[in-house]
Amino acid sequence: MLFSGLFDLPWWGYIVVTLALTHITIAGVTIFLHRAQAHRALDLGPLPSHFFRFWLWLTTGMVTKEWAAIHRKHHARCETADDPHSPQVLGLNRVLWGGVFLYVKESHNRETMERYGHGTPDDWLERRVYTPGQKLGILAMLAIDLVLFGLMPGALIWGVQMVWIPFWAAGVINGIGHFWGYRNFACSDASTNIVPWGILVGGEELHNNHHAYATSARLSNKWYEFDIGWFYIRLLEMLGQARVKKVAPTPRLTAARPTVDLDNLQAIITHRYDVMAKYMKSLRQIYREEAQKLKVSLDAKSLRALKRWLARDAEELPEQERQRYVAALEQSSRLSLGVEMRRELTELWQRSTATHEELIARLQDWCRRAEASGIRQLEEFSLRLRSYAL
Repeated sequence: MLFSGLFDLPWWGYIVVTLALTHITIAGVTIFLHRAQAHRALDLGPLPSHFFRFWLWLTTGMVTKEWAAIHRKHHARCETADDPHSPQVLGLNRVLWGGVFLYVKESHNRETMERYGHGTPDDWLERRVYTPGQKLGILAMLAIDLVLFGLMPGALIWGVQMVWIPFWAAGVINGIGHFWGYRNFACSDASTNIVPWGILVGGEELHNNHHAYATSARLSNKWYEFDIGWFYIRLLEMLGQARVKKVAPTPRLTAARPTVDLDNLQAIITHRYDVMAKYMKSLRQIYREEAQKLKVSLDAKSLRALKRWLARDAEELPEQERQRYVAALEQSSRLSLGVEMRRELTELWQRSTATHEELIARLQDWCRRAEASGIRQLEEFSLRLRSYAL
């Protein structure tokens, strides 16, 4: 009876309690550490801000500055050798099962902390309690669990709490979220949405949406996607404990302009991920129409590979695949033109040294050639392109 704990629950009760406690931790990571601290997408009131700091100290021992710095570096150096946890560079297994060790290793990089750790809490509690007492927090959580639930249940609940974030956040989101899933936006990195319903990991499952609009407080984008973290943020906002600073822009379409102007150009650049998503939809339609003709000159394997390659530049592919890609495109003038015009379109927001007048002229020429191509999908897309407005 000495170690029975204050609460004597049925077996399923302990499971419910464990899921509830770990979910609070997930909410603290996604709302406080990720969206509020790392990306400044929202401001939190003092009550939720201090609660999340205290709770994460108990359940993870993570230091706000370290977490924010490592995550900011991940965005700045994504999918490169400097990325702290890219499965494209380090391999999926290493990030999935050892993501926490990669985090700890990067947390000792002083240059990362100094360059990317600015603007995080630096008060008395952070300097005297949370940062130097990382291990003290998780030991305090162990004592609390033992007192509340007894020796065996308390130890098991604490153990799950300790591995929850290292596995789901450091492993699954950083690993699978850059390796497998669907993509709404053609980002330059390999980020994916693991599932459309972000509940178990607080909305972080919508990782491709996040990389497309990193400073957005809302991670859902499509009507069928759900971000439970955003639901909590809206509740906090209603209670006056949060202020959303930025969300992903919603495209606005008007009647197609007869000629491209500066407003149209700026709207296209602002909504470039939506532009490319819609263009790829048009390009896939061309592919489907051309597939029957290409069966004559291409084997089934090359035909399937061609569909995957359409969203990538030939220079990004390994030499052997690049040769096959170029050879396959030579079999279809319509697809070849579609791929070339996709490349030209992306250059509009990559030409940082071009003047507005030069970019407007390039965009006007692009629309003229698309509408004169004789390809229905390009003609229709050009009309849509001239409809974007701020």
